[in-house]
Amino acid sequence: MTSGDYTYIWQAGDWPRWRFDLTELAAPMAEVSRAQGLLVGRLADVGLALRDQASLAALTEDVLKTSEIEGEQLNVASVRSSIARRMGVDIGALAPVDRHVEGVVEMVLDATVNSRSPVTRERLFGWHAALFPTGYAGLSRINVAAWRDDASGPMQVVSGPIGRQRVHFEAPPADWLEPETRRFLDWLNGPAQEPPLIKAALGHLWFVTLHPFDDGNGRVARAIGDLLLARADGSPQRFYSVSAQIQRERKAYYDILERTQRASMDVTPWLAWFFEALHRAVDQAQITLDGVLTKARFWRDWATTPFNERQIKLLNRLLDGFEGKLTSGKWAAIAKCSSDTALRDINDLVARGVLRKAGGGGRSTGYELETLRQ
Repeated sequence: MTSGDYTYIWQAGDWPRWRFDLTELAAPMAEVSRAQGLLVGRLADVGLALRDQASLAALTEDVLKTSEIEGEQLNVASVRSSIARRMGVDIGALAPVDRHVEGVVEMVLDATVNSRSPVTRERLFGWHAALFPTGYAGLSRINVAAWRDDASGPMQVVSGPIGRQRVHFEAPPADWLEPETRRFLDWLNGPAQEPPLIKAALGHLWFVTLHPFDDGNGRVARAIGDLLLARADGSPQRFYSVSAQIQRERKAYYDILERTQRASMDVTPWLAWFFEALHRAVDQAQITLDGVLTKARFWRDWATTPFNERQIKLLNRLLDGFEGKLTSGKWAAIAKCSSDTALRDINDLVARGVLRKAGGGGRSTGYELETLRQ
């Protein structure tokens, strides 16, 4: 078939023989590898404890953003606590964690820490069960730890109001899934016939094309991509998040996926987009590492200064990137103390030169960290 004889690539006569132009992809792949090398070199100089903190930051962002892409908002403190506990990283008091957070964390960590282990049907089912511990996606009962059965019709990705919905993609029929997923897993676990970065991008695309579950396909596809990137890096520790970059470029991500699904088996444009996004994810990891180093330097500089538990908790929140303006009211809510106590805590830090009043007006005074000591 030619591309004009079918709607989606899985209907092509040469499915799934992926084609790509290595000449066109050589430069972006080289640029990604160079960026990865710069990041790894910098991490090698910071010591084990700070590498663990950088990995914790990257994994926390990965778990949060892979859920945000699907419209789910997870609690930042719960996610961070769950990952820190599993990594053995001390972050002070741990926040309570629910089953759903634990499930997403389990999948992301298993994909990266155990990246060398074969990906089997049972392992994918385990990830899926971890994502949906109640058996529900929102208010809908779904098949968990099982391929979809299309009992309610073909699996489609749609948008728009009921009656005027637009179909962006229709997945292969359910009776294809056993042989198709077997072929996919044989390729994924087999010896690489293509460069490792290309295999990571293809693994993500191939799985999301099969769309074998009732829900959670995007999250599992991104986990497979992370697993293949971990294999390519040769390290179980993650220091950058492709999921976070996809969330930042969500519209472009869905656009390139839709165009790819409706094109030919030449997926060079998808691979080029993936490498560019990956490069930006690695660049963002440099900024994250800057934050980790800034936080370490802050606590080193103030190591001999006694702070109470509330002050330590809120200072860490500021160092981790507090969104919005920190006011005495927010301090009281986060620290679970009275407004008077919050104001005393803040005034004490202002007097010591740790905090300063933020610029700008408004109904409430805001505070920010004073410039770090050199």
